[in-house]
Amino acid sequence: MSVKVKFILIVALLALLVLFSSLFTVTEGSRSLVLRLGKLRQQSNGQTFVAGPGLHLKMPFLDTVKTFDVRLQNLDIKSSPIVTVNKKNVIADYYVRWEISDVPLYYKRTSGNSQEAETLLEQQLNDALRAQFGLRTISEVVSDDRLAIMHALKQQAKKGAEGLGIKVVDVRIKGIDLPEEVSGSVFERMRAERFKVATELRAKGRAEGEAIRAQADAKSTIIVAQANATANKTRAGGDKHAAKIYAEAYNKNPEFYAFYRSMQAYAQTFNTKDDILLLTPESDFLRYFNNATGSSKNKKS
Repeated sequence: MSVKVKFILIVALLALLVLFSSLFTVTEGSRSLVLRLGKLRQQSNGQTFVAGPGLHLKMPFLDTVKTFDVRLQNLDIKSSPIVTVNKKNVIADYYVRWEISDVPLYYKRTSGNSQEAETLLEQQLNDALRAQFGLRTISEVVSDDRLAIMHALKQQAKKGAEGLGIKVVDVRIKGIDLPEEVSGSVFERMRAERFKVATELRAKGRAEGEAIRAQADAKSTIIVAQANATANKTRAGGDKHAAKIYAEAYNKNPEFYAFYRSMQAYAQTFNTKDDILLLTPESDFLRYFNNATGSSKNKKS
């Protein structure tokens, strides 16, 4: 290979190296800053140049590219013990959703270090949380006042984060716990209070149950008495009607009625094999056994 060919290859390689060193790519969800000899690159209007998604040019060997994730970030925070207005210690577990809103300012305040930015944001939120908890009791903190606390934290965090080039999107309290050294006594007191309430509710329930049962017994007694009275009245009416029918039947044919009643008496008397009845043949009860007409054979005409 001749010297001229080698020279051409070297020049081509250097050109490719310079070309690749002059290009950089910014992905979606990211922004980049260009530092020329350690200083932020400025546009013609005096503002700092911020590279958006796409392919960009830079000065090879002089420019350095710093890329930042501008997507939504989550920061979980567990606070140190916080004193409430009634001198009780609590520990809050909460999270913050934030994003970079001003890339140049974010770089100047934090040197582009996300951990440092989160540390500064956490300090501001913990101070705001202490101020809010210091105005409330434990019961107020864990009740509906939690919404007001989160709203106040969000507003205060927004103001503090603006100086860091950060936008706070949301602040949410996930849980509020008691320190281990006081949680046992608090839980015992809560358990005693709940047991007291449960005992009162059971006693009230038993009293109401007894009252309901007494009312039910009184109503059932009245209903049974009314039913018995109605049944006796109906039975008396039926007996009266039956007696009337019997009387009418007897008046129409006394002999047949006597015969029919005797047959009923025989059926009720001799309905089992164990029935024993001692009577003389001349007994009036057996007169239809001796004669179909019921008259005595020895009766004189």
